[in-house]
Amino acid sequence: MLKKLFGFNPEQTTVKNEIVAGVTTFLTMSYILAVNPTMFSALEGMSAGAVFTATALAAIIGCLAMAFIGKLPFGLAPGMGLNAFFVYSVCLGMGYSWQFALTAVLIEGVIFIILTITNVREAFVNAIPMNLRNAIGAGIGLFIAFIGLHSGGLIVADSATLVTLADITSGDALLALIGIVITGILYAKRVPAAILLGIIITMLIGIPGGITEFRGVLSHPESIKPIFCQFQFDHVFSLDMLVVVFTFLFIDLFDTVGTLIGVCGKANMVDKNGNIYRVKQAFMADSIATTVGAMLGTSTTTTYVESAAGVAEGGRSGLTAFVVAACFAVSLFFSPLFLSIPSAATTAALVIVGMLMLESVRKIPFNDYCESIPAFICIVMMPLTYSISNGIMLGMISYVLLNMLCGKSRKITPTMYILAALFILKYIFI
Repeated sequence: MLKKLFGFNPEQTTVKNEIVAGVTTFLTMSYILAVNPTMFSALEGMSAGAVFTATALAAIIGCLAMAFIGKLPFGLAPGMGLNAFFVYSVCLGMGYSWQFALTAVLIEGVIFIILTITNVREAFVNAIPMNLRNAIGAGIGLFIAFIGLHSGGLIVADSATLVTLADITSGDALLALIGIVITGILYAKRVPAAILLGIIITMLIGIPGGITEFRGVLSHPESIKPIFCQFQFDHVFSLDMLVVVFTFLFIDLFDTVGTLIGVCGKANMVDKNGNIYRVKQAFMADSIATTVGAMLGTSTTTTYVESAAGVAEGGRSGLTAFVVAACFAVSLFFSPLFLSIPSAATTAALVIVGMLMLESVRKIPFNDYCESIPAFICIVMMPLTYSISNGIMLGMISYVLLNMLCGKSRKITPTMYILAALFILKYIFI
């Protein structure tokens, strides 16, 4: 039954591992339940409570779609970066209503469904050269480690050096550092569920110092009626709508592509040619989640790179995604309890997983500069631009240009030329 429903393979994992992996993935991505309501409450008419409920529901539906359709161990929820573009660029920057932005997300989701059915999204994945795929895994490793260090307060902004080390002798930074040490010891000693245990132990250590603030247990979910299916089709054929939809498409497409390539590569869920198993089904789950999420009243729902934490705990099938969905369902009624987990408690999980994902860099031939230079650009631009999609796009542009100008154009397929041209146009006009 589990094999039929979720693609569960007892030779690769166990039910216990899948459950632990699902809970771990949820804990590392549950911050979206706190971030999304705060961000969207800046828009008049979008109450924090309604957005919280919509965010959880979108995550539940997205994870269930991934569990039953994709049968892969990925968690989905409204994406970071995409929500900021929704609120600060489209609504507060361009002056459009949140109903306009939700309409753009809906259109994006429908377009993605069409692209998935016609295998266009799958063609994008297959067009990425193997060494860039290895670079994507390593780049994502650095990126999620940076996310963890920043959210845990270890890395802070600095006017002179952009970023710097925080005061690690107290507060969140000290707790995050303690968490890294504890989780590192547990992982090095191969303790089962080391990452999940590290999160829980770190959270408990934070209670005496007031970093872990107990906010209660039960809470009744607020209705999403004020934001449900609130679309505005007045400007569907405007240039601004085209630009907004195109931007949503690009960010979501290559964030998802990067996550699937990087995490599936780490989990050995690829064939001998490096192609991802069930990638079309995974894209369909992502597309459905985005479309339904727009109806519920939230920004683009996408596959989370934090899913790598669950994969590191042994998650290999859709059962992991199902457990993530169950956790989001529970969070609807236990939101105060889940929101009591401080970001510092999940720092170690992202740092350890980031380290594990760097392993793919060993497969890059650094003595072949037409391969290694684009790969390096891809790796470093992900954390430095805070974007998976930027890393992929700049890596692909540099790969095509370098090989073309060095007389190695035979390696470049027509699809790669088209993608590089589209990426260049994207940077020029958007």
